[in-house]
Amino acid sequence: MATDSKNTDKRDVAEEGIHWDQDLSYSGYLSLDKLLDCQNVRTDSHDEMMFMIIHQASELWMKLCIHEISAAMHEVENDNLGAAFKMLARVSRIQGQLRHSWAVLATMTPSDYLSFRDDLGQSSGFQSFQYREIEYALGNKNAALMEVHRGNSSRYQRLEAVLNAPSFYDLCLQHLAREGFDVPAGYLQRDWSLPYVPCAEVEAAWAQVYASTDTHWQQYELAEKLVDLEHEFQMWRFSHMKTVERIIGYRKGTGGTSGVAFLEKALTLRFFPELWTVRTELE
Repeated sequence: MATDSKNTDKRDVAEEGIHWDQDLSYSGYLSLDKLLDCQNVRTDSHDEMMFMIIHQASELWMKLCIHEISAAMHEVENDNLGAAFKMLARVSRIQGQLRHSWAVLATMTPSDYLSFRDDLGQSSGFQSFQYREIEYALGNKNAALMEVHRGNSSRYQRLEAVLNAPSFYDLCLQHLAREGFDVPAGYLQRDWSLPYVPCAEVEAAWAQVYASTDTHWQQYELAEKLVDLEHEFQMWRFSHMKTVERIIGYRKGTGGTSGVAFLEKALTLRFFPELWTVRTELE
């Protein structure tokens, strides 16, 4: 039976009061002309567009991670944990979003990638200065890893500043000390550019938190937010490593790293080590 188009239930845009002449449009607010003009692929390979967009989108998500982590660090410095919790939860969800992006990239076969890999030159995700800033802010202080940015003075100086500042975990330990927990003085003031070394006394402080969660509820929630953040970060790293293994096997990375082997080593790193070891000792 034919349907009379005049009687179909269609929304009439004339009744919607749409602003056809905008002072600030959706496109203008998001700078879409600039954003969508950034996909400058170098080959005719069909998959290069997907490869580029995934990495560009990841950098945008990392920019938001830095925004949230920096704000959360400020709140912890001021013992305003409630505000920090929301920001940490958001970072964990962003990490999940980043992890899912690898599933899209994994639709690319080895042959697909090899059709444009040589045109990438020596560019590599290892060179992401935003990723390095996130790692430094969370506590993976390795000065050698920022040498690749020495040629860009503004980026290098930014990473140098984050390297030489207390990490998120350092600020959390300072907060514990202000709350009366026994944190060694050497962990409250030290050379922040050096890698963090796990400490039995710090683990004991966290054990106190877990042993009396009603009394130390905010510190307990802080601990679990940090564990959640690191868990998501490690899942992101793992997904990255498995995606690379799936697509290029054990070839060297375009940036000169050992590829999968280099990514596997990153899985052994811990930002908040005592929050993991304390779990074994809890009674």
